[in-house]
Amino acid sequence: MKVAIITGATSGIGYEAAIQIDRRFASLDEIWVIGRREEKLLELQKKLQHSVRTFAMDVTDDGDMTEFENVLYKLNPNIRMVFQSAGMGLHGKFAEMTAKDQAAMIRLNCEALTNFTSMCLPFMRRNSHIIHLASSAGFMPFPGYSVYGASKSYVLNFSRALRAELKPRGIHVLAVCPGPVNTPFFDVSERYGTGISPFKKAMMNTPEVVVRRAFGDAALHKAVSVDGVHIGMFRLMTKILPITPIVDLLSKVL
Repeated sequence: MKVAIITGATSGIGYEAAIQIDRRFASLDEIWVIGRREEKLLELQKKLQHSVRTFAMDVTDDGDMTEFENVLYKLNPNIRMVFQSAGMGLHGKFAEMTAKDQAAMIRLNCEALTNFTSMCLPFMRRNSHIIHLASSAGFMPFPGYSVYGASKSYVLNFSRALRAELKPRGIHVLAVCPGPVNTPFFDVSERYGTGISPFKKAMMNTPEVVVRRAFGDAALHKAVSVDGVHIGMFRLMTKILPITPIVDLLSKVL
């Protein structure tokens, strides 16, 4: 049974990934969608042509993860793609955030993503794909998103290292690093912030564009996917210019 698995499928980029996978990959037998809100998963299920298996679960919950692992070993699927979109970010000064919120970002963005990858990998074969949603905030330290940016830097570097390790097995790994995307992400991220800045609004893209570019880059077996020239230029800038002045500048515009 050939399947694609999407985490964070209840909204935003994960929701859009499920829709585009449904259109693009006719050879799949099932699409597995994962998220905490069952009603959103059932809504998504109605929009897809493929057979859809829904998992209303929390990828940071050990019990939920154990149950999902049991399903994997029971059904023994041929996982053709894992698209990990589950994540969270909070905008604000580190000293003003609770330790609980900071730890929650690390647990979801780093620990859960790592555990889920490890869980799925035994069921993946040659020419399958692992796609991790990182962020352009992972290219460098990001004031105002200190923990979030650090967590996405982890996703980026983990994905690039994993790509090299899995290359002999023919399993392709892509880190998707968009700029601001028009999703419910900001409904949560601005809990400590002062609203979306004009700078972020000017850079904002749509989930459709981000996912379409990601699948195009995955087909080319690229290591990193960015969602436009502006983010590509930002990535280049972080490679060739001293980091400290850029960090100081971003602290004033974000």
